[in-house]
Amino acid sequence: MTATAPGTAEADADAARAFASRYGRDKRTDKQLKTAGAVLGVLFLVVVGWLGWSYIAGQKLSAEVISFDVSSDQHVKVHLEVRKAKDAHGTCTVRSQAADGAEVGRADFRFAQSAKRVDKVVTLRTTARGTTAELIGCHAD
Repeated sequence: MTATAPGTAEADADAARAFASRYGRDKRTDKQLKTAGAVLGVLFLVVVGWLGWSYIAGQKLSAEVISFDVSSDQHVKVHLEVRKAKDAHGTCTVRSQAADGAEVGRADFRFAQSAKRVDKVVTLRTTARGTTAELIGCHAD
């Protein structure tokens, strides 16, 4: 066997031949590994999809801020749209922040109406002028 310079195509081919002669190369094992990898990949995607679907479908109460209006230095009016099951009751938490990012108001608003969709304008009291209105989250009773 002649010596070849490292990093050349010939050296790489020599290394591959030496590896194959030492350990062997089994195409059946390669196919089994590829099949196992594909099955595990599909299984992973199914589990992630199921977890996402169960999280979304399991929420009885969801909401979003449609708009907000800073009516004064002590109040922010927030228009909330709440979607829920007809018999569900729950609470949504809303907060407001000042221009510097400090929280200036936070309150829980209860939704006990029997409608599936509730549009409501709520007034959030603040300790200073708020510049935002953010829905923190909702939970069913």
